[in-house]
Amino acid sequence: MLENGRSLMQYFDSHAHLSDPQILPQIEGVLQRSFAAGVSRILNICTDQDTFQAGQVLQERFQEVRLAAATTPHDVAREGKELFPLFAKAAHGKQLVAIGETGLDYYYKELDRNIQKEFLKRYLHLALETTLPVIFHCREAFDDLFRIADAEYAKRSPAVVHCFTGGESEAREVLSRGWHISFSGIVTFKKSEALRAVAALVPLDHLLIETDTPYLAPQSHRGQPNEPSYLPEIAQCIAAAKQLPMEEVATATYNNALRLFFPDSV
Repeated sequence: MLENGRSLMQYFDSHAHLSDPQILPQIEGVLQRSFAAGVSRILNICTDQDTFQAGQVLQERFQEVRLAAATTPHDVAREGKELFPLFAKAAHGKQLVAIGETGLDYYYKELDRNIQKEFLKRYLHLALETTLPVIFHCREAFDDLFRIADAEYAKRSPAVVHCFTGGESEAREVLSRGWHISFSGIVTFKKSEALRAVAALVPLDHLLIETDTPYLAPQSHRGQPNEPSYLPEIAQCIAAAKQLPMEEVATATYNNALRLFFPDSV
């Protein structure tokens, strides 16, 4: 249902790369379509100096956009030392609402695992210093993620595992720590039956949805650049898996993300 060209249902895209070179040149149209689809809040993930500087401009222009920042596990060996002071200063200066995406990725064997672990610890400590939630990237590395977080991150401190692709056992471990689980367009893919089963068991109060724009467009747009306006398809897929009205999933995920990333608005 639309009112004045906008959806009456509200969605929160908890993870999008709006500053990405694929998106930034057409940001006006991307955001216009997003707002029309009901995506009224977006967390923009910044991963280097250029995306952070562009993100600061977006945050100033659009009250619906807020920033998180960290060097991804793919890039910490190359530019982690250079960028950590920039993101730490931004976090302490209240320019960020979350630390991330940080974490571990063991899928790519050439990535140095020890350097990933080092920077994961540094970003966890930064999150504790600034009382900001952490956004985790984790791929084929859950055992080490849990072990490091249990040792370095205060118990029950806020966190999100973004673009979750683990199984039921990993999901239960995430939930046991009080963290949130965020599902991307992958959950809509035809061969993602197991992931939809995991989504069905995640309690509504620990559930988030995301596009990971411009990556991982949902099934109906697969192969195209993703954008936040496609978020309702993800919500609809999860609602079907949980056998709940779509509005209930949209409302719960919106409120969960609002509490985490826009606490002054709650």
